[in-house]
Amino acid sequence: MPTSLTASRSASRSASAPSTAAPPTTGPGATVWLTGLPSAGKTTIARAVEAELLRRGRRVELLDGDVLRRTLCADLGFSREDRDRNVARIGVVAALLARHDVVVLAPVISPYAAARDAVRARHAAAGLAFVEVHVATPVDECADRDVKGLYARQRAGELRGLTGVDDPYEPPVAPELRVDTVGRTVADSAGAVLAALDELGLA
Repeated sequence: MPTSLTASRSASRSASAPSTAAPPTTGPGATVWLTGLPSAGKTTIARAVEAELLRRGRRVELLDGDVLRRTLCADLGFSREDRDRNVARIGVVAALLARHDVVVLAPVISPYAAARDAVRARHAAAGLAFVEVHVATPVDECADRDVKGLYARQRAGELRGLTGVDDPYEPPVAPELRVDTVGRTVADSAGAVLAALDELGLA
């Protein structure tokens, strides 16, 4: 059972301070899987973490769930089976990269616990670190942000199957880190992720 860390700690480093990237350094590969509702802040946090890890000289790859939906997973729909296939494909790519000492950041809604657990198991079988980060922004806050207009479309009857509204979201029971972004800056949220990675020896 992974040790649970909280996001309430003070971040030891700013995740967004501008700096010239250091030369690449060798370190353990790992996958940081950011799960949460639409507009929770997953990708925004991942980008800030990516910038800081690059500044430190780490090899990093950000697997944007939205981008992969339009490319690698463009053939998939939004049934439970297709959502699980989407997560599985991204998990395979993440593990392949992590094997080569890359820190993989995967901001993916991934609504079903079993699919996330399968990705974790794949990493464990390969001896790779898997860090599950629950970006636990409440649905009302996500709907207020509505970065992509999904909640407005759902309310207007133009969209069905929105995760957390009329389609299930199963929050992680024991993630390595849980971050509620309400009242927290991006730098603070990303700093909590970096602090967790530091504690695990992965940053």
